[in-house]
Amino acid sequence: MRDTFVLIHGSWHGGWAWERVAAELAREGRSVHAPTLAGHGPGAARAGITHQDCVAGVVAVLQREGLHDVTLVGHSFGGTVVQRVAVEHPELVRRMIFLDALILENGQCVADTLPEEYVALFEQLSRASADGSMLIPWEIWRESFIQDAPEPLARQLWSRLSPEPNQVNLDRLPLRRFQALDVPRSFIFCRQDQALPHGSFHPIFSSRLGTFKLVEMDGGHEVMFTRPAELAAKILEASTD
Repeated sequence: MRDTFVLIHGSWHGGWAWERVAAELAREGRSVHAPTLAGHGPGAARAGITHQDCVAGVVAVLQREGLHDVTLVGHSFGGTVVQRVAVEHPELVRRMIFLDALILENGQCVADTLPEEYVALFEQLSRASADGSMLIPWEIWRESFIQDAPEPLARQLWSRLSPEPNQVNLDRLPLRRFQALDVPRSFIFCRQDQALPHGSFHPIFSSRLGTFKLVEMDGGHEVMFTRPAELAAKILEASTD
């Protein structure tokens, strides 16, 4: 059976964000699935969507496609979804890979890991929307998330982002069983990532994994767009012991 990778996107993205990485992995003979999380992507219903809805959507894909022994790859916010999927269905997961991802402790919410100014801004934007959603402003996206891309590419990608239901960042996650999971884990660290304060992704979040394999690469937060071939190679490297 071919190795199966399930790629989980981050905030404001959709499964489309993995297109070039997925193509590289498929070229190497891997089976790849890149679902769009509940409440994300163009035209999605966002009102009332919770973090558990995002988790349930991924589990539904695994069950509908008959997938097991999968490698879950979570980018940014997607790391928290990987955590919860693995807690709910460890029997389906061969390995977890976190790509500059948020990794929460039991009872935390995503907002607990973000700078206070981000939390306040996202709350303000979501209150002003009709469905409790918010979209990252262009200036933050350009300066902190994709500062290493040419501006035309950064603008083109920002135009494809979709508002995210802010409730997913406020739900507190039951992760008591996460540390005890007998599932190998890896962390891919992007050296020029500026999306969060220096040291947030590694070593602060990565250290919450316990024993893990560390893989490093150059690039900012959005390496699936700026370095897709290199990222695919790093994912393959991270998927082995």
